[in-house]
This record gives sequence, C-alpha cells and structure tokens, in this order.
Amino acid sequence: MNTVTPTLILNAEQIRQKIRRIAFQMYETNFEESALLLAGISGEGYVLAQALAQELQQIAPFQVELIKLELDKNQLTQPPVRTSHPDVDYTDKVVIIVDDVLYTGRTLAFSLQPFLCVSVRKLQVAVLIDRNYPRFPVSADYKGYELSTTLTDHVEVILSDENQMGVYLR
Repeated sequence: MNTVTPTLILNAEQIRQKIRRIAFQMYETNFEESALLLAGISGEGYVLAQALAQELQQIAPFQVELIKLELDKNQLTQPPVRTSHPDVDYTDKVVIIVDDVLYTGRTLAFSLQPFLCVSVRKLQVAVLIDRNYPRFPVSADYKGYELSTTLTDHVEVILSDENQMGVYLR
C-alpha cells in the first residue's frame, strides 16, 4: 500500500499568527464600521471564523457577529444554503464569508447565496489558504497563505483539534 506522509505547511503557532494578521487586516479595512458579521462555512471554515471573531473582539471596538453557513462541499449542486441564525437581517451589514481553503471557488460561490438577495453594505471573503486555481469568479480579500500546488495535491486544514492543528499537503 502506497501511503504518502503529509508535509506540514503551517504549524499551530504559524496558524495563530496568520489568524491574528487577518483579524488586523479586517479591522483596518472596516475600522469605520459599527459591526461585522462573520459567516463561517461549516467545518474548519466555521472554526476559523470563530478564531477570527475572538481576535477581532480583542482588537476592534465594533461588534462581531458570527453565523455558520451549512452546505455540503462535496455536492456538485447545492440546495439553498442554510444559516445557523436564519432570523438575522443582513441588510446594510458588512459580511465576511470565511473558509479554510480557497481552491476553485465553487464552495465560496455557493456560499454567497444568502447574501445576494439583500442589500449588504460589503461582502468580503477570508480564507486561511488560497491555492490559486480559480474556476469561479471568487477571490479572497483576506488570505493567510498563498500556496501553489498541483491539481492532484490535497490541502488539509485542521483547526478543530489542538493536538493536530496544522495545514498539511497530502
């Protein structure tokens, strides 16, 4: 059996530094706002959004709201995207969609759905890893790390397990 040992790209401390830097960039870009809404994509994207919300609450004077976007990244088509707080009104809010990896942009394109039918103030995207293979017209406003890979490579982000926290190339 051919098993490939994963290559560590970012360790836990490097991830924490990237998260802190992204939070400062969000604050600098949105310093005149009274609130930000972080919409984390279910899985590690939501864990990243939680970490960013914690950092923002330490450095920024504005309110930070957090919701989870529920979608299945493996499906080729998506039913309507569900949110953890369906009663939240997004009108005139700054919304930042957060995911762990931007690969083709398909997942992020699907995740825009709940915000396109209301008049949001700004719609931004934050990712920990940008793989630079755009197939959909989605790019990240905030990136932790840009990583050029081959199409066959797999990037795994583990944020939810402190003992395994890291970004791995498989």
